[in-house]
Amino acid sequence: MKNKFLLLGIALAALSACKTASSVSSMQLTDVKTQKNISINNELKNDGEFVKIIEPYKQKLDKEMNQKISHTNVDLTKQGDNSNLGNLLADYTFDGADEWTEKNLQKNVDAALINIGGIRTTIGKGDIWLKSVFEVMPFENEVIIVKMKGSDLQGLFDYYAKTQVNNPVSHLYIETNNGQLTKYLINGKAVNATQDYYIATSDYLALGGDNMKFFSKGESISTGIKLRDLFIDYFKKNPEVVANTDVRLNFIGKK
Repeated sequence: MKNKFLLLGIALAALSACKTASSVSSMQLTDVKTQKNISINNELKNDGEFVKIIEPYKQKLDKEMNQKISHTNVDLTKQGDNSNLGNLLADYTFDGADEWTEKNLQKNVDAALINIGGIRTTIGKGDIWLKSVFEVMPFENEVIIVKMKGSDLQGLFDYYAKTQVNNPVSHLYIETNNGQLTKYLINGKAVNATQDYYIATSDYLALGGDNMKFFSKGESISTGIKLRDLFIDYFKKNPEVVANTDVRLNFIGKK
């Protein structure tokens, strides 16, 4: 008897499936038309009318992007634990954020921290063009000030000791030996556990990006300043870029 019910169930399921398939096949499938795939490559011809329309805008954009904003006598790279480009952009972040904080909060920024992954390329020796900064920083990240108690900053230093990643810093010194934290300073001084510190960073990191969860213990303050705009302003203020190459991240015994 059980086998009969099983066979009946299978038969009903099969009929139902056939009916469903039949119903679907009748739902305007005759209107489906096969389209030709168009490969986007060098063989694809330009649309003359479209090119004509955008040409004035392209010329204007090219002119703006190709304007010289500064100069460097050395290649600015992101390689190494204290890369000259990393240090430079971290310092620009500190300086710009400090200027905003002093004006709007009547406080001073104590340190700055950005992520090396946000620096997308290098800047070669010679003239620095506006487009160079867009290539280095293509993201629309905002400068954020995070107010933190000194006691909560331990997570920041532990993060560097654990990851040994060369995320650029300014006004910070972090030293480890074989992965163990041995020394950490802010503005050359030991951290005061009861003091409020103002750390400049990006909104991406302030929200926990790159696993920087320690920022969640602080109070995030929006500046409304785009990180890339800040960099552009400071390149323009410095006709000849001089990047600091001092040691800020000292990972002794790093593998």
